[in-house]
Order: sequence, then C-alpha cells, then structure tokens
Amino acid sequence: MGARSSQTVDPVVSRRYSSESEVVLVVRRRPQMVNGGGFVVSNSKQQIVFRVDGCGVLGTKGKLLLTNSDGDDLLLIRKMGGIVQALNMVHKKWKGFGYDKEGAEKLAFTLKDPKDSCLVQNGSIRISVHGKPNISSNRSNKYVEIKGSFTDRDCNIMDSDGRAIAQVRREKEIEEMVGNNKDLYNVIVKAKVDQSFILGLIAILDYIHGESTIC
Repeated sequence: MGARSSQTVDPVVSRRYSSESEVVLVVRRRPQMVNGGGFVVSNSKQQIVFRVDGCGVLGTKGKLLLTNSDGDDLLLIRKMGGIVQALNMVHKKWKGFGYDKEGAEKLAFTLKDPKDSCLVQNGSIRISVHGKPNISSNRSNKYVEIKGSFTDRDCNIMDSDGRAIAQVRREKEIEEMVGNNKDLYNVIVKAKVDQSFILGLIAILDYIHGESTIC
C-alpha cells in the first residue's frame, strides 16, 4: 500500500485547520472601496472560517493578515526584498509567519515572487516550507508548487511528490450565478491538509495579480 495522502504535508500553520475529509471553501472578495478589500472564506454551511486583510485594511503595502472567524491572527505575510550580489539585482520574496504558544512569530514558508521571471520554472511557483521534516519523506527541505492560472481560477497546489493538495476552481454553479465575475470562487483542500496554509498562499496570489488585497 502506498503512502497515504495524509502524510504528504504536515500542518504548516496549525493542525486545528486540517480536516479528515476533503473540504470545499468559497472565497468571496470584498470591494476595496467599501470595506478595504481582502476576502472572506466560507465553508459548505456558509459559515465564515477565515478572513484575509490586505493593504486596503492594514494600510501597508506588501503585508497581508490571515485571521480565523473569531478574529484571531493566524498568519502574517510580508513581502521582503533580498539583494543577490552575484547578479547585482534584487529578488523579492514573500514570507509567512505563524505564531508559537507564546505568541512570537515563527517562519512558516517562503515564496519567491514570480515577477522575478528568472525564478519561475515551467510556469510554476515553488514555496519552501519551514519546520519539521516530512515524516513520509527523507527530504529535509520541503516544498509545494503552484501550477496553472490563478487569474483564470484554474490552478493546482502540489506537494513535492507531485500530488495535488489543493485546487482553485470556479464551479459550474458559480459561473451560472455570477458569470465572468471572479470575485467568487472555490478552493478545494484535500483531507488532512492545513487549510490556513493554503489560504495564505491564495492571499499572496491575489496580491501578486493585483486583485482585492493590493492597494
């Protein structure tokens, strides 16, 4: 019997936000002019489970905040610049910080900004995941990849073994309801995958593509 999908990705932000079965989340973008932008995430019962505040709310470019339904901070995401002296240029990265039991920030993942085109390979974006090594792998450096088109709401988030751990889709019923409006779409998260981590990546994609979280 092969390795179970539950072992592909350990919780990155919190084990609390992993489910025993696949979860379909609905992302609804908030209008920038009305309440500062960002988006809210609901479950199948239409209950809000996450919120993402971007520049319009926080007042700081390159900064995103993921909270739960109670308003507790889960993930702070910052865009950071780093000088690569050998190439004499600046490469920008996104870093996601969770919180330990004392409330101190801890690095959870790093994503290289795909606007630095030389860092993009085969149209995919690679995210380095920090923390304990994966129990199902001998690799000490874990990563996931985003493949496809976020703009078209058609992309997959893959683990290091090439298996999908989440998908961004616009289901037929949503298309029939809102047409070409991209303010409403689904994020399908596989069983035992950290949903808060996945939504942190979605927040960065939203910002990179100049959507609801950017000023």
